Amino acid sequence: MDQRISLITLGVTDPARSRAFYEAMGWTASFENDEIVFFQLNGVVLGLFRRESFDADMMRDNDGSGRVALAYNVRERDEVDPLLDQAVEAGGSLLKAAHQAPWGGYSGYFADPDGHAWEIAWNDQWVIDAGGNVSMGV
Repeated sequence: MDQRISLITLGVTDPARSRAFYEAMGWTASFENDEIVFFQLNGVVLGLFRRESFDADMMRDNDGSGRVALAYNVRERDEVDPLLDQAVEAGGSLLKAAHQAPWGGYSGYFADPDGHAWEIAWNDQWVIDAGGNVSMGV
């Protein structure tokens, strides 16, 4: 198995509402129907799948036991706070205000309308190329 992720799918209550949130964040949907919306990102696809249909597809009654945070890394420290503000203005909620992190960077968290946690982070050790691809600098 290659070391990569092709698709990240989030279970949502209302795909149209979720689409509107992510579009308010500046993204553009590539495909949608009543059950799912796809956003083509840099090298990965984000899917917003109606929660009940997603659970049926997995053949799993999702009890919410998984703990995941998605992250959006930025090139400059001063990009973090405006993006957190934008998420709240678009209908998300602030989970943790941006702050100097113990690992040396600067980050904060918001939740989308379905409660999915997103970190907005700046790490001066990581490089983001013109295509938005992150390199850990290792």
